[in-house]
Amino acid sequence: MTHSLPRLAALAAGAGSLALLLGAFAFQHIGGISPCPMCLWQRWPHAIAALLALAALILGRLRPAALLGAAAMAVSTGLGLFHSGVERGWWQGPDTCTSGPIGNLSPDQLMEQIMAAPLVRCDEIAWELFGLTMANYNAIISAGLFALWVFVLVKAPGRG
Repeated sequence: MTHSLPRLAALAAGAGSLALLLGAFAFQHIGGISPCPMCLWQRWPHAIAALLALAALILGRLRPAALLGAAAMAVSTGLGLFHSGVERGWWQGPDTCTSGPIGNLSPDQLMEQIMAAPLVRCDEIAWELFGLTMANYNAIISAGLFALWVFVLVKAPGRG
């Protein structure tokens, strides 16, 4: 019974990541909001964390999953913060998903860059609620999930 709280926290952390992923897919497939490349990057740590929680609960090895889950959520928080800054124009994002430099390109090079560019740009806000974008919400939620994984790591018994 003393070990049930870390298990419950691991389940909550995995469920949180799964809920975030399902929300992202709902925005995409039901809401018609296509993700930019950086949005897609932010999905991977949540998929990993959800699978880690499932594996931890099945195998009963909370501490290794918690360590990796915390790492995944640290990455997700960082990606969310970076994307938030790109959306707000605080810093430049990757050329592959922002306006990118056109410099002294020939018309053929410019046309090639336009044709190769993604349809959704990372430096444009696709959705906002209460002044926060999806990248902002991802960073906030991921930071909370990171704290939950750290709780599991600290409270899980022994080495398993």
